[in-house]
Amino acid sequence: MNDRTPDSAGIVQLWPTSLMQRRLPGYEKPTELLRMLITSLDNETEDLTTNYLSSDFLQTDHPATSWLLQCVNKTVIDYLRCQGQNYKTQWQVQSWPNVNKFGDYHDLHNHPHSYLSGTYYINVPQHQEQLPGRADRRPGAISFYDPRPQANMTAVKGDPQIEAEYTVMPQAGTMLLWPSFLHHFVHPNLSHEPRISVSFNIVLNWSDELLPAQT
Repeated sequence: MNDRTPDSAGIVQLWPTSLMQRRLPGYEKPTELLRMLITSLDNETEDLTTNYLSSDFLQTDHPATSWLLQCVNKTVIDYLRCQGQNYKTQWQVQSWPNVNKFGDYHDLHNHPHSYLSGTYYINVPQHQEQLPGRADRRPGAISFYDPRPQANMTAVKGDPQIEAEYTVMPQAGTMLLWPSFLHHFVHPNLSHEPRISVSFNIVLNWSDELLPAQT
């Protein structure tokens, strides 16, 4: 048994996967400070993006990282409330900066050992190089994939199951938050201007009170 109830038509939405997508208010000034900070770190640090476990970026003593950490925590609170999780929850934030230069991308992956994952976009190039090849490339985008294998195999016209991929073309100031199990792919940056973001994981502080009641 569970507490889901059918709507007025008798429909129960089963096994949802929620993605939160918002543009933070007042993002311009702190985001510019974050851009300058990460650019400086990238110039000083070898493999800043790939060596993401070496430090926790949002623990850096800087007004802009403090602002972003507060925004991350507020977004997590809003996400949990939208999920109906209105009880007290504590977590740790693990974070790292990403500087994607021309041609850089991130293979299909998820984020094990965490509950939620997210990205905040700091600089998203608007101009892309006009290269020969396929016209359906989506440089700078991030795609998320249905976690239910082959759920769209029997979909028909108008069926919400038909699209196995959801793609976001982010802008500076965009915050995304999703369940860590969700596979996603970061499309190549085809601009000579770097795409800069901060990614993070939300790791819950374990408590027996988190255990769901199941029968």
